[in-house]
Amino acid sequence: MVRIDRVHTGGGDKGESSLVDGSRRLKSDLRFSVVGDCDELNSIIGLVRMECSRLPLHHQDGGDRKNAGRVHFICDTALSRIQHELFDLGAELACPPENLPDYMVLINENQADTLVSDMDAWLTQTEPLTSFILPAGGPPQAVLHHARTVARRLERGIVQLREHEGGQSVRPLVLTYVNRLSDWLFVLSRWITAVLGEDEMLWQPLGKRGKEDGIAGSILRQAEHDADFDNI
Repeated sequence: MVRIDRVHTGGGDKGESSLVDGSRRLKSDLRFSVVGDCDELNSIIGLVRMECSRLPLHHQDGGDRKNAGRVHFICDTALSRIQHELFDLGAELACPPENLPDYMVLINENQADTLVSDMDAWLTQTEPLTSFILPAGGPPQAVLHHARTVARRLERGIVQLREHEGGQSVRPLVLTYVNRLSDWLFVLSRWITAVLGEDEMLWQPLGKRGKEDGIAGSILRQAEHDADFDNI
């Protein structure tokens, strides 16, 4: 049972903090870096849940928007699970494996395999990709793209930590889980777009986009129109 009476202990005032095993390290230590990335990812997923909860459940004509309800239910259920697992992961990363407390239950193959099962189910309702897609879309999808990039940063940090402290400094399954989680976030974003009947924003290579003059002309024309209205 965790009991926190106060947050401001002053123990980190000199740029150090404690790992789970009680050992002290500088806050710039690679292990704290990956723990911070894990925490940041968890926070962004909280934003995704918020954006999903904001999806309007009714059309402007008053009819139910059932697909939005489906998205809200599936996302809130799935993302809640992920947030709990990221707390588990963060606690594990905050300690060398050999010093983990005996009572700590670690994520295992079941959690990693569940990510794959979720993706397989979502992909049955999405069209195959014929192009890369831009990290954009509605609010939940855009934030999910942000989340997947932070998941990739977390993955890179774990690889760097293993290179620095040795291959046994992080369990291989942790790397597997984070790698799959980034894919999971990407597929979830695509599924939301498909269920809501929205269009994906496909990337067009430079050679296929044609001549691009920027927006200077549009800005100047808008200013001219504003001036015309002011003179009426």
